Amino acid sequence: MKMNGAQMVCEALIAEDVKTVFGYPGGAIMNVYDAIYKQDGFEHILNRHEQASVHAADGYARANGEVGVAMVTSGPGFTNAVTGLATAYMDSIPMVVISGQVPQSLLGTDGFQEIDAVGISRPCTKHNYLVRDIADLPRILKEAFHIARTGRPGPVLVDIPKDITAEEGEFIYPKSVNLPSYLKVPQAKQEDVDAAVEAILAAKKPLLYLGGGAVLSNASERIRKLAALGQLPTVETLMALGVMGAKNPLRLGMLGMHGNYASNMAMSETDLIISLGARFDDRVTGKLSEFAKYAKVIHVDIDPANIGKLVHVQYPIIGDVNDVVDMLIRGLKGKIKPSQYADWREVLARYDALYPQSFEDSDEVIKPQWVIERLGELVGEKAIITSDVGQHQMWAAQHFPFDRPRQWINSGGLGTMGFGLPAALGAKKAFPDKTVINITGDGSILMNVQELVTASEYKIPVINVILNNHFLGMVRQWQTFFYEGRYAETDLSFQPNFKALAEACHGIGYNVSTKEEFDLALKDAIEQDKVAFINIQVARFEDVLPMVPANGALNNMMLPKISNPDKGAK
Repeated sequence: MKMNGAQMVCEALIAEDVKTVFGYPGGAIMNVYDAIYKQDGFEHILNRHEQASVHAADGYARANGEVGVAMVTSGPGFTNAVTGLATAYMDSIPMVVISGQVPQSLLGTDGFQEIDAVGISRPCTKHNYLVRDIADLPRILKEAFHIARTGRPGPVLVDIPKDITAEEGEFIYPKSVNLPSYLKVPQAKQEDVDAAVEAILAAKKPLLYLGGGAVLSNASERIRKLAALGQLPTVETLMALGVMGAKNPLRLGMLGMHGNYASNMAMSETDLIISLGARFDDRVTGKLSEFAKYAKVIHVDIDPANIGKLVHVQYPIIGDVNDVVDMLIRGLKGKIKPSQYADWREVLARYDALYPQSFEDSDEVIKPQWVIERLGELVGEKAIITSDVGQHQMWAAQHFPFDRPRQWINSGGLGTMGFGLPAALGAKKAFPDKTVINITGDGSILMNVQELVTASEYKIPVINVILNNHFLGMVRQWQTFFYEGRYAETDLSFQPNFKALAEACHGIGYNVSTKEEFDLALKDAIEQDKVAFINIQVARFEDVLPMVPANGALNNMMLPKISNPDKGAK
């Protein structure tokens, strides 16, 4: 079948069963957009900024596990998209980004809007391509989707010069790929799993440590079975929230810099870490020389490069978490006794009772933690929660009762302010019948606030809960603790009228200063078919606690002070 390169792009997307594409046109990718205009195989969402297009594709992929797709033009269109690529890369999100490029005759000439997209994106993509021959385009597109979704997922860039999208060629879309240099995920070795089983049976204080790979591999159901089989205490990273379910009695909570006391003490005292899809990030380990000093490590990961990168591993297992957990269950069944770790669980229960995840509530001002817990009571498992980055993100992680994987969508590795709103648009397109709520701050929300217009135009009614403390809150907190209260450029007292801003973009806005007003605003926002801002004035100097100072040991936490633990502690 003869067609031009632009039509090939559209046909490849249809062949890959892509339903939604996010993007922003420009000169170098106009041929592709002309082909999009003529097709009806997928929907295109016009974002108002290229960064938001990539974040929206990212949110779509995180919510449903499919490959997200974004399109941008060359030059500033591509450079605007780099933050989105890096965000997805750090969290291993499957995505294909298609960028326009100047014609090949202008490559290397500093032509108008020429930029080395392949060179710039090399550190923040799983793989990237510059298409130099129309005959290669179908194969490259097929490979891009294959690479994005297999193994350890990640974003793939396909950079296409304008003359390639105009040129005609024969379109035969491959049914399979042949990539000899692309390592397939090996089946975990039975002897490695057997050694891990023996280590678990011999341990006195084992601890399941769950990372984002547990979500990406869709291993939640099996992991819950493994934990139940041995009654194994379990901690989750920021990226793994929901894998165990908030009500699971074996779940201690989130660990790390803002993890709870029981989780961090469990990691400090365990004698065997069973790591499933986690990468021992510095926000989890704290000071490496003090991290889990008494523990041996079983490390299960799909990416060999992750194993042993930061901690010494006695039991490495390379493979898909879902498959390995299944093998561990088979190996432990009939051998492990739920009662054998009872003393260890009792110790951890005492830690949890000593310093539960708590805050001091107030009748005078709305505490941000109260907002999160109230959200959990009112929408709970029915909602998908996205977030921006900052204090609000940590409060959401600490206090929202995440019931299932892919319910919690946030930028973990890169920590990208401005991620939440466009990611919420992507999540809502993936699940139109779900309530999607973006928990954000008064600093983060302004980073991609133009996406209010996108939400209104395409009738994507996401709700944005703004925890407004008139600060860049997390930076302010560090300035309080470590910079003697010198609040350099973190005061956001000068703010827009958030309610009017939402209304100006054809949405709906609410200003909230009491708990009763919040309940009414949330109820009304859910009933409305519009994008919403719920602007909540919260306690201005509230801190995220517990907190492990940078490069501190996990068992040396700054803990919340409850003035009257019998009254007001939540």
